[in-house]
Parts: sequence; C-alpha cells; structure tokens
Amino acid sequence: MSRNLGRIILVVVIAAFVGAYFAFDLQQYLSLAELKQQRDALAEFAGARPVLSIGGFFLVYVLVAALSLPGAAILTIAGGAVFGLGTGTLIVSFASSIGATLAFFVARFLLQDTVRKKFKERLKRIDEGIEKDGGFYLFSLRLVPVFPFFVINLVAGLTALKPWTFYWVSQLGMLPGTLVFVNAGTQLGHISSPGDILSPSLLGAFVLLALLPFIGRGVLAWVKESRVRRKFNRPKSFDYNLIVIGGGSAGLVTSYIGAAINAKVALIERDKMGGECLNTGCVPSKALLKSAGLLVAARDSKKLGINKMEAEFDFAAVMQRVHDVIAEIAPHDSVERYTKLGVDCIAGEAKVVSPWEVEVGDRRLTARSIVVATGSRPVVPPIDGFDKINFVTSDTLWDVRKQPRKMVVLGGGPIGCELTQAFQRLGTEVTLVEMAPQLLGREDGDAASAVLESLRDHDGVNVALSTKAIRAEGEGAGGTLVCEQNGKEVRFDFDLLLLALGRKANSNTAGIADIGVEIAKNGTVATDPFLRTNYPSISVCGDVAGPYQFTHVAAHQAWFAAVNSLIRPLWSFRADYSVIPWSTFTSPEVARVGLNETQAREQGVAVEVTRYGIDDLDRAITESEAHGFVKVLTAPGSDKILGATIVGAHAGELIAEFVLAMKHGLGLNKILGTIHIYPTMMEANKYVAGEWKRANKPEKLLGYVGRYFAWRRGRASNNEVVGR
Repeated sequence: MSRNLGRIILVVVIAAFVGAYFAFDLQQYLSLAELKQQRDALAEFAGARPVLSIGGFFLVYVLVAALSLPGAAILTIAGGAVFGLGTGTLIVSFASSIGATLAFFVARFLLQDTVRKKFKERLKRIDEGIEKDGGFYLFSLRLVPVFPFFVINLVAGLTALKPWTFYWVSQLGMLPGTLVFVNAGTQLGHISSPGDILSPSLLGAFVLLALLPFIGRGVLAWVKESRVRRKFNRPKSFDYNLIVIGGGSAGLVTSYIGAAINAKVALIERDKMGGECLNTGCVPSKALLKSAGLLVAARDSKKLGINKMEAEFDFAAVMQRVHDVIAEIAPHDSVERYTKLGVDCIAGEAKVVSPWEVEVGDRRLTARSIVVATGSRPVVPPIDGFDKINFVTSDTLWDVRKQPRKMVVLGGGPIGCELTQAFQRLGTEVTLVEMAPQLLGREDGDAASAVLESLRDHDGVNVALSTKAIRAEGEGAGGTLVCEQNGKEVRFDFDLLLLALGRKANSNTAGIADIGVEIAKNGTVATDPFLRTNYPSISVCGDVAGPYQFTHVAAHQAWFAAVNSLIRPLWSFRADYSVIPWSTFTSPEVARVGLNETQAREQGVAVEVTRYGIDDLDRAITESEAHGFVKVLTAPGSDKILGATIVGAHAGELIAEFVLAMKHGLGLNKILGTIHIYPTMMEANKYVAGEWKRANKPEKLLGYVGRYFAWRRGRASNNEVVGR
C-alpha cells in the first residue's frame, strides 16, 4: 500500500470517529454534571467488573487523546472519582501518554513530509534545538496544564523529536497534573467546574515545576564547570578579563570590543598583526587583481574607441606594490593602534595550559575568559611528488619576484580563480585544474559558467575541469603535474605550481586540544551556538570556528565571542548566520547571499526565480561592462527574498542592498519603491524587483481597472457595453 493511500485511509477513519462523536452527541457524556450524576453507578459497575471497566475506560481515554477530542480533563477527573487516587492515576497516566503518542504519530504520518518540504530550511534550526533540548522543552510544557496538550502532541509530531523521547517525557511531565486532576475526582462533590481545580497558586506551582528542567540544566552546567575546576587549579584572581589568541580579523575585533567597554584585554600574536587577510589573503590578492586589470584595460582599449594603448610593466614592481599596499593598511591593525586602544599586545607563541591560563614564553597569564582566534592554513594534499617540488600556496605566493612563464593552479575555488586570472592577465601562461565538473562549486551553474567563459575565452586560460591530480614530477622550482581526465592521463608543465585547495582550521595551534577542548569532525573547534567550547571559559571565532571562512564573518563572530565571554554567565547571545554574503573578485565578480537555485533544489525549497540581465543596464553599457545578471529567489507568491546572486562588474558592492533587505525583512516591493541614482550599476537591483513585480501583477484587478479607464474615455472595452 502506498504512503498516500495510507494517509487517505487514516484521514477517513479519523473523520469517521470524529464525525460519530459529534453526530451522536457523545460529548454530553463527558461533562462534569453527567459525571456527578452517574458517579455512584459507575463506581458500582467498576467494583463489580473491574477488568472490563478499567479496560473500557483505558480504551476510551486513549481514543479521546489520540483524536484530540474535547473531554480529556473530565475523563481524568472521572478516573479519580471511579477508581480512586492510586488506580485512577495509574490508568490515566499510561492512557494519556499512549493517546498523546498516537496523536504524535498521526501528525507525523499525515503532515510532516509536507511541512518539512515547505519549511525545510527554517526547520533546520528548530531541529538542532530539538535534538539538543527537545526533552527539556517538552517536559516544561507538559508540567503546565494551561498549555493545550493536543496542540503539543500535534506540533511535536512535525519536529524531529524521537517518538520514545516524546513518550517517556510525556509520561513524566504529565504526571503532576494527572495527580492533581485525579485527586480532584476523589473530591468530586466539592468541584463545580474543571476550572476550580486550577487555582492561581496551583498554576504558579506548576510554572515553577516547568522551570525545573532549565534550573536543572543550569545546575548541570555548574557541575560540569566544577569538574573542570577540579581538573585544573582555577586562579583566585586574574591578570585580565579577556585573553585573545590570534591577531587576525577575529582576534582584532574581539580585542577592540573588549577594550571599548573598559575590560582589561591581552592580545597575543605569534607572527604578523592583521593575520591572513591583510598579509597573504584579501588585501594582496585584490592589489594584484587591480594591477592585472589595468593591463586588460589597455589590451581591450578598442572597446572604448582608443585604437591603441600600450602598457609596460615589471613583474617585480607589481609584486612590490602589493607589499606597499599591505604596508599602507598595516597601521590599521598595528600593535601601536591597539595599544592606544587599551589592549596589551604581546608577541609570542601562546599555549593554553588551563581554561584560565596562557603561557607565552616564560610568562604565564591568567584571565576569566580566553578567546581563540588562530585562523587557518592552506590545505596541502598528500599527493606523490609534492615533497620534492617547491610549490606555493596563497600564503607563500607573495614572495615570488620572478614572473613564471608557465603556471599551474590546482583548485578552482575563489582563491584559485582569482589568482589564475591575475597571473594570466600579467602574461603568465596559466592552466587551472579542477577536480569537479564546474568552477566555484558553491555557486549556481550559470554563475560558474560566466567565470569559466571569461577565464577561457576572454583571458585565454587553459581550464581543465573534471581533472584529478595524481602526482607531481620534477624537483625544485619546475616540473609536471600529472592528472587523470576522462580516464586518461594528462600532463601539465609548470615553472610554478600554486595549490589553491582551500584552508584548514588551526584548531590546536594554541594547544587547546591538549587540555581537552573538543575538535569537530571537520577539523574546526567544536562550539555551542554561543561560540563556547566544552570549557565555558574558552571561546573561539573566525576560521578556527567555522562554518564560514570569510574575514567579514570572522569579525561578525568576534562580537558574539567577546560579549559572551565578558558577560558570562549573566547572559549569552546566539551567533547569527541567517544572512551571510560573500563575493569572488574575478572578472566578472560573483556575489551571493542566502539561497541559490542549486541549494533550493537540494533542500526541496519551493522558490520563484526572477532574473534581470545586466546587458540591458544603461550604466553597464556606457562602461562596456554589459554582461552578467542579477538573480533573486523569493518565496512563491511573495516578495520575501530568500537569496540573491549577482554576476557582473561591482557585484560585491551591489549585493549589499539585498543583504540589508534580507537582514531586516524587506521585500522586493521595498527595493522597487526606493529611488536609485541614474545612471548607476545599483539600478540593476531595482530593475530585477520590477521584473518580479511584472511577473506577479494582479491580472484580474488590472482587467477591471482597464475597463474603468475605458469607461472614463467613453469607449467600450473587451466588447462590453459602456456602463454595464
């Protein structure tokens, strides 16, 4: 029997029971007045036929609870009135729990697939909370009889809560309320309505009971921290409120926030302040792309009506400019600046020796809280021959001063694509090798194809997709990368091999794993939603924490890490990853926030896709940048933005409007109603909102409006007589 047929049969059966309940007016028998009138007769029957009466009562109770019919409260009172406190409590406790679990299964069988398909992304966070604290939440709700139990049953069935957990928590959680109502049944003569049972003081007691699980969780956290204290000697006083390890984006922002609110903060950095972004990542790569872009402008000058524009350059000078740019920005992240802000900047290798102590050289520093922001390092795969050649990574590339004639870039992610394009435009013959069938694996196919077309057709890069590196041959600077492509062996010679295969978290750089801090399966440090490790006094942020490796996300996490560390245990803020944008700075740029089409298909999220081609945009045409698109995903029938992808010039700037809109719940109608300066690239955002509006215009209403205007002109419309 198919699942759909089973659902239909179940709905019919439930409808028949519910229909019979109301058709035969069975609810009249589940009233307090009827119970009082029939109590003696029911008690006499129960005494004469105990097995039959208990079994029948049990079955009726299970059916009422399973079908979410009104009357469970009266039945609970009846349990005490007919069977007494002990037997009544026993019967009602099991019958109510079994009936509730059946209602749970009914909701799950009939509705869960539909609900989860429609709200899959939103339910992810709920499921995470249910998996961790579902029992606590359910227990608290069960302890307060004010909450309708049938609603709890149905809603719980739509979550990822395990049935056995639901059953036993319900059994325990409903027991206090069951006792109160069953006991009331033994005093039936003193009750005029079920409401008499729940006095304000009794409800207050239930609320206090409901808080017990959370109080208990707090006690468990205290016990857990106490165990840590027993394992390590907690200092009686502290040198600092906060010690931050790592002077990259995450560490700098954490230190800045701590110092800004007058906490005493120490920042420890073993190498260069500014971290990967300033010294080997974002800043140098964008500086190199700028120089390479000027060469392309000269090469393509005919597009702007300039017959010939010559450009001469020296590769060493270009690389020196990169370092000059780094040096110019460096004061923003310097020891001098942060010292003036009130941060104690300490140079050296940090080692965490306890949840409150850090060693630096021969010094031992103490703090109430420690934030680890040790960043990441390039991934180097265990491929044969790599130990014999002098490959470079995005960290070591910047020491190159002699331009390579041939270069192989292994990895077609953002780093690989950006540096491939830069070196190709500088005159190096570059081969880009990617194991997957498309570049930029996190992006939609149309966005990746736009970058591929630009690299391959416009810049002349040899792009090898679906190509897996097997080994490297050679020794020293040059060599050959041997790969497998379509089952055949292919070879790519190089003077320089660049590995651009992503980055790996420096999860134990400061020795935190050695003292027992948990490391996640993906190599990052395991944290709770507040960025705390299994040691409450140690938090992490930035690349070492995941789940995103972006400078702006590191800075975003730093706020949560700093504030949660400094105000612990009074309050904590959950790190928010609901709206995370990013951009790949190739030409064309690819910028993204929220869902894309690929993710929507994989997650089963229904979306409406609206697209506007930038080739139609006036400003893009004037600048000979008339290529790319803006693509927005919305909820069907709604202007709510679920995600946006922009491909084209300045996409990294254009995406900001959609980030703001998503963060603050603004839809495409708001963007359409916002004045955008003409002529700017930003108008593309307004035009895509206009495309959405045209696709969702109220056709029927506009038909009536058209007839109205026709009537105003004194003419018939659609063959109708004027005035009809």
